[in-house]
Amino acid sequence: MVAPKSIIPIYTTKGDAEAFLVYPYIYNRLGEWVGWVTPQKEIYSVLGFYVGYLSKGPRILRKRAIEKATSRKHPPAKPPKVYPPATLPLAPMMPELNYSDIDILLDEPERLHTADSGEFRDDLD
Repeated sequence: MVAPKSIIPIYTTKGDAEAFLVYPYIYNRLGEWVGWVTPQKEIYSVLGFYVGYLSKGPRILRKRAIEKATSRKHPPAKPPKVYPPATLPLAPMMPELNYSDIDILLDEPERLHTADSGEFRDDLD
């Protein structure tokens, strides 16, 4: 029998759970797929664009200035919708961010969007 995968809340710097990880998939608070994480803890959107990295806490962070361009990755197959838990543990104490880092879920949440929305989506024409 296969054990069900656990749902890990991903917090913002303020301590709010804004996303969930069911490895390797990342979901928003509604249980919709918005991205995935690689074994190197890099996070990509559902369209394959680099979003940031998974830090301890866990949080989704990104450097303000990215020196090296990352290539677009081919997204995995769309996973089924998940149903986030009704109650969540309190966020752990997290260190303050350096100026060089930004919290994606607070400062740029539009980078993690569903497959049917987002500014980087291909045009229908």
